[in-house]
Amino acid sequence: MRRRQPHRVRPVALPACVPAEPQRAGLALVASLLGFTVITIDVSAVNIALPAIRDSLSGGMAGLQWVVDAYTLMFAALMLSAGAIADRSGARRAYAWGVSLFTLASLGCALAPDIGVLVAARVAQGAAAAVVMPASLALIRQAYEDTRERARAIALWTVGGSVAMAAGPVLGGLLTESAGWRAVFLLNLPVGMVILGLLARVPRSPRRPAALDGAGLLTAVLALGGLAFAVIEGGHLGWTSPPVLAAAALAVASGFGFRLVESRHRQPMVPLGILGDREVAVPLAVGFAINAAFYGGIFLLGLYYQQLRGMSGTAAGLMFVPMSVVVTATNLVSPRLAERIGRRPVIVAGQLVFTAAMLAMLPLAADTPVWLVLVLLLPLSVGGALAVPALTALLIDAVPGERAGTASGLLNSSRQTGGALAVALFGSLLSAPGGGFSLPGMRLGLLAVAGLLLATAALSRLLLPRG
Repeated sequence: MRRRQPHRVRPVALPACVPAEPQRAGLALVASLLGFTVITIDVSAVNIALPAIRDSLSGGMAGLQWVVDAYTLMFAALMLSAGAIADRSGARRAYAWGVSLFTLASLGCALAPDIGVLVAARVAQGAAAAVVMPASLALIRQAYEDTRERARAIALWTVGGSVAMAAGPVLGGLLTESAGWRAVFLLNLPVGMVILGLLARVPRSPRRPAALDGAGLLTAVLALGGLAFAVIEGGHLGWTSPPVLAAAALAVASGFGFRLVESRHRQPMVPLGILGDREVAVPLAVGFAINAAFYGGIFLLGLYYQQLRGMSGTAAGLMFVPMSVVVTATNLVSPRLAERIGRRPVIVAGQLVFTAAMLAMLPLAADTPVWLVLVLLLPLSVGGALAVPALTALLIDAVPGERAGTASGLLNSSRQTGGALAVALFGSLLSAPGGGFSLPGMRLGLLAVAGLLLATAALSRLLLPRG
């Protein structure tokens, strides 16, 4: 008898077009980072372009506030349901939808013939960014199963956003001076195409059951919109004018309606139960305060440099270069510092530094030496960059993996709401008679934000775990 030869299993070669798992994770990280960066740059770059937009489209201070807040309010309101969209349709698909809409809306902004059309296009941009933000973080959560690798990836993602926020004014100033304010929006078009090309090589994301809560979304939009209208128009129409009082009443009623709807919905977009967890509730409050300080500070400084000191857009943008460098360095140090001494001390320290930043800006005047202005702004560069990486990692680790999209949506919605209301507050306080820049109004706003940061720092110290 002939001996039977053992059966050999031939190795199956993977197609050349399918990247290895580490490479796929890297592509997902790059795509997520680019999307987060471009939607963040858009916010801070537009702040520097505001005076040019006002001159081109004849918009007053209220119009400029709406150019900023139309974006951030839709961002904040839709972020709540966008997390569920990322879970339900899959992170990759939701991300692709969001990037496509953001790119088209950016084209609409660049072609806007008047302030009304620009504000409408900014609404569409904000809606798209609301989908991009949680989907990008959920994409990272999917790509990195190891906790340490995921923490490093989230840190890089956060670094990209912080650097973009700080570098956006520089880019906005250069583009506005060299090619006009419309170039700020046109820049988003090629970046969007690159992101979509990267996503084509990222594996499909699993879909998870998540209900879309239309009633909750509607009440959230009405609450935030009414509150923003009351704060923005209160400084121009008067705080006791009928439209402002009606908007405030709408905000309060919609807020109570939102809570009622979410408590009765079988699958609410904001599970109220997780808000009882201090490791969720406190990061949301801290994120609100940090973005109020940073968005408010960027908005204030852009107008301070150009309106009070008479700087060009390029010169005003270049004033943010030292901030960009410090933000980048601090973001790189923050995760390592959190591993060594714990997340809570880092989060508390970041808020205290931010409080110092608000107080340091109180002496600013038209004749303050430029070198002194740059020194006084150093705490503004450090505070958020120190706290946000640890804050984000703490929140994501506090919820189950299937809730990653919802949790990131909640955090970023809270942060965007803080930024939008800070812009509304500062815009109302900064308007002097005749359209000038009000230093007393600036100082009042800075003191209000400093008090908020002190309150959230105390909550962090008392309620967050050290590890």
